[in-house]
Amino acid sequence: MNQASSEYWSRAAQELQQNLAGNWAQALQSFQHMDLGGVVPGKLNLPQLSFSPDRLAEVRRRYLEEAAELWNQGLQSPPKVSDKRFAAEAWASNPMAAYSAATYLLNARTLMGLAEAVETDAKTKKRIRFAVEQWMAAAAPSNFLALNADAQKKAVDSHGESIAKGLQNLLHDIRQGHVSMTDESLFEVGKNVATTEGAIVFENELFQLIEYKPLTDKVYERPLLLVPPCINKFYILDLQPGNSLIRYAVAQGHRTFVVSWRNPDRSLATKTWDDYIEDAAIRAIHLVQEISGAPQINTLGFCVGGTILGTALAVLAARGEKAVASATFLTTFLDFSDTGILDVFIDEAFVKYREMELGQGGLLKGQDLACTFSFLRPNDLVWNYVVGNYLKGETPPPFDLLYWNSDATNLPGPFYAWYLRNTYLENNLVKPGKVTVCGQKIDLGQVDLPVYLYGSREDHIVPIGGAYASTQVLPGPKRFVMGASGHIAGVINPPAANKRSHWIREDGQLPSSVDDWVAGAEELPGSWWTDWSDWLRGQAGKQIAVPKTYGKKGKYQAIEPAPGRYVKARA
Repeated sequence: MNQASSEYWSRAAQELQQNLAGNWAQALQSFQHMDLGGVVPGKLNLPQLSFSPDRLAEVRRRYLEEAAELWNQGLQSPPKVSDKRFAAEAWASNPMAAYSAATYLLNARTLMGLAEAVETDAKTKKRIRFAVEQWMAAAAPSNFLALNADAQKKAVDSHGESIAKGLQNLLHDIRQGHVSMTDESLFEVGKNVATTEGAIVFENELFQLIEYKPLTDKVYERPLLLVPPCINKFYILDLQPGNSLIRYAVAQGHRTFVVSWRNPDRSLATKTWDDYIEDAAIRAIHLVQEISGAPQINTLGFCVGGTILGTALAVLAARGEKAVASATFLTTFLDFSDTGILDVFIDEAFVKYREMELGQGGLLKGQDLACTFSFLRPNDLVWNYVVGNYLKGETPPPFDLLYWNSDATNLPGPFYAWYLRNTYLENNLVKPGKVTVCGQKIDLGQVDLPVYLYGSREDHIVPIGGAYASTQVLPGPKRFVMGASGHIAGVINPPAANKRSHWIREDGQLPSSVDDWVAGAEELPGSWWTDWSDWLRGQAGKQIAVPKTYGKKGKYQAIEPAPGRYVKARA
């Protein structure tokens, strides 16, 4: 590196450090006013920031070294960039494009280094880190046609057709109100997703109860009730026959029922958390008891559905009812001590804002929630599709999971406001007697029944520590299993696919820390479903004759075929 280039990069480093450090708060303010929708209040209030001098010096030193290396490499050949956003040959074969990508990545690393150099509390640092990640994801040269070598090449090769198609895609997505992640025209609920055969045997204003047709000669005497999240539609558990957890449960001999939540409209704008517990979760438990004639049933809750189920079980316990023999919780928070990245949005000011806005009535729009969750992984779930759909004029391939992800659901405002305060903000569910639900002071320590707890290792919505925390709250016999991958892919992992792996600790020990649990766990290939099926068989009782009809003769008869009307309503 010659003296001139050394002086150039030294000045550049000083300038970058001064500009970024000196105007850090101002730079973050530009992010604070971005509305990420749903959970995000529209602004993140950050204090005046100070930096560690030693860390700032380390950031400057590293910047100088990497910049010098980039400069020297650029004099000989286009720099090599190991980032999937710049993986296409067009980036490598265009020296200017390769250099802009490499420079962007250098600046991104430097910004993250500055974020780590901030001296502040853990939550503020997490917010700064999140802000920088959003900022850098949006600023990538791949997101702009003038800088994206791959999109430019495609435009030239297609004689401008890709640009025209990109504009069509943009107009289409503006009309539908969200970025297309898949070709939604290729899917229809009840036709090629949510196709397991069954019938609606009950409905009220909050949910329909689906009973599925048995696939075995006999069924277990204790039926299985699944409570999916109400912030999404139930058919994540029934996408296709080959990856349907619902169909798998039916095929294992369980008489299976599922809560299909209604997609709220203005008529449900005042519904509360209590309404969802009493008139949905508890009502569904009693219905399955009555229809099957079983004194006790088995239950499963997924994500927020698990939080609803856990609350319902605590209410029933307070009433002295033992309607449920066992519970399975999939990627579920009961203890909200470790909420991961979502914690950056939650503080007293934000919750009060939402309470004033929605606490007395109104709807949280489904697209706001969907937008928020997408921005938790901006490169994969936002900018990837912006580039493909609009800059390259591509139609995203058909993918059932992403179709489901785009099929948003609304939430009643009072329900949402109660949930925010009592879970994410104050973590009241694990404080015995702290909250009253359906007229009962609840205590999860009274939910004394066998439970199966599952968490996904790379889950960004319910971190593995958050899923594991329930082992320290619930008093009954417990089995905890960790699966590979994330919030959805880890759960929807059928055995036939022979994908991923899971971890089990056969000694049954449940130490206070998930890291200590992992240290003593054994990794096993393939799906965790078979382990759950073996466990559930032990809770299901003896086998009995298959019911001859849906529902119960004379009272709960088939209203319409599954998946029913409620799941087809669009937000």
